[in-house]
Amino acid sequence: MATNMFRSLFVCLCIFANFYFSSATCNLPPQFWCENAEIARKCSVYEQCKKQAWRVDEEAAPVNFALYYESLCPDCKDYITTMVFPSFQKIGSIMNLTLVPYGNAQEKQVGHNWVFECQHGENECLGNIIETCAIALVRKIEVYFPFINCMEGSKLSPMSAAKQCAQQFPVPLDSILNCSRSTVGNNLEHQMALQTDALQPPHEYVPWVTLNGVHTDAIQKAAEADLVKLICDTYQGTKPAACNEKQLRHRKF
Repeated sequence: MATNMFRSLFVCLCIFANFYFSSATCNLPPQFWCENAEIARKCSVYEQCKKQAWRVDEEAAPVNFALYYESLCPDCKDYITTMVFPSFQKIGSIMNLTLVPYGNAQEKQVGHNWVFECQHGENECLGNIIETCAIALVRKIEVYFPFINCMEGSKLSPMSAAKQCAQQFPVPLDSILNCSRSTVGNNLEHQMALQTDALQPPHEYVPWVTLNGVHTDAIQKAAEADLVKLICDTYQGTKPAACNEKQLRHRKF
């Protein structure tokens, strides 16, 4: 039924085009008008193609969502394991998720290296840098995020958690641990510090989030209550099925 209606729509549009479009602006047969956004605009059928022909809006960019956290912060661990990771599993296709493991740490330069002081002690600094190295070396979030989620859900020390979680998820543990002890890892964590320190407004607590680069109290509360809903409401393209599912858990701090 929908296909026949769309074909009828194209016939009407074809007649309309014969009167109003020159060959310079729309010189393709109707079956090609929805090939891409540029052609659709030239043939004045962009909105029709968007609604009827394109299953996903090709121009809709994924939603940028960034999480600033520290590895041993109880609220951060809870937020990652109960909200961010489950949400990413459901709607990761429409979000660009950035993890920044640094949080409320402080840094100072000593010689050519950076020395970090973390809110929950040296183990937290170690957890931060292990997760930072995993992000940098693995690169694919669909691979490193399950590993980080496992670490954040563990009650073991960061080193023990990393070793245990690496048995469950395919990450190069030896390379990650070597990175965490190296100048490379030290500089990578410094980059996390720079990203955190550049936040506007400056972060006041963790976990701290930004949505498409913006932080407000309203965004923070919405992200804490129901991240799937926030991302789905922000996304401008065709929503995945998970956006229409009732979320079982609405998290509140």
